[in-house]
Amino acid sequence: MGVRIALGGDTMLGRGVGEEITDHGPYGLFAREVVEELRRADLRLLNLECCISTRGTEEPTARFHFRAPPGAVETLRALRVDCVTLANNHTLDYGDSALEDTLTSLREAGIQTVGAGRNQAEARAPAILNARNMTIAVLGVTDHPQAYAATETTPGVAYAPLNREIPAWLTKDIQQLSNIHNAVVITPHWGPNMTTAPQPYIRAAAQKFLEAGATLVAGHSAHVFHAATPRVIYDLGDLIDDYIRDRKLRNDLSLLWTTEIKETRQTSHKALPLHLTYAHTSKATGEDQKWIKTRLATACTEFDTEVIEQEGLTVVTDEQASNTSNHEVKG
Repeated sequence: MGVRIALGGDTMLGRGVGEEITDHGPYGLFAREVVEELRRADLRLLNLECCISTRGTEEPTARFHFRAPPGAVETLRALRVDCVTLANNHTLDYGDSALEDTLTSLREAGIQTVGAGRNQAEARAPAILNARNMTIAVLGVTDHPQAYAATETTPGVAYAPLNREIPAWLTKDIQQLSNIHNAVVITPHWGPNMTTAPQPYIRAAAQKFLEAGATLVAGHSAHVFHAATPRVIYDLGDLIDDYIRDRKLRNDLSLLWTTEIKETRQTSHKALPLHLTYAHTSKATGEDQKWIKTRLATACTEFDTEVIEQEGLTVVTDEQASNTSNHEVKG
């Protein structure tokens, strides 16, 4: 057995979710089955798509502004989250002071962060996670917005224009970390919202990450889950939010992924089907679960990967991984 990493997509604890935390406490946002699935993993990694603070003013160029109350840290602690990526388009919704509060409160709670920092070096730095005598290096990057990019002297996110040539610093970091650690996980925030498949530049970027030495690529941004291959989950979907449901795209249906990484760097994925309602996430059942499986199976067909229903959803077993390693990216 290798290290099992639970991977949650966009985790938005601000706005209506934040009001629930303030009014009713930080512990009732996730159903028991979801909490248990997270706790069964050895490590837990989420994309935290908000800041956690009471300070700051709304960034005038942003359309939406997500700021969670301080109690949101306890929500993450209750889920036993080990690391969050802050490389996304909402980390600086309330400016530098709110980012500073986010970094401080998470680290005081024992939750590592990647993808944002007080300067460029900190934003690009990896988190090193340990479990089952293995070390896992995690990197977070985002391809939007450039205005939030950290510089050598100013805070911000780890920005990488992935729709152009992959920055040399990023592939170099992946290579170096791959030589030192048992596995490298890169979690990019890439592409536009509300899409059902990865764009060509995202597929190309994923392949570049793998060639540089990444063990697993776990993306997010679309608010809708995408296909998976043995070593790439193109979009994790959302984990919790207060968003309006799109009747066609069904952004209220998602997946909580658990990826096992073995010492040989082989990977296999299991995913728990999720149903997101206003500020609450539970396990999807019945017709919702069938819809998720059908859509995921259809999406994975293009990448020659198979979806097998087994105690939830299993996508690409170890045996399949060795047979599909030449099909990471098509198109």
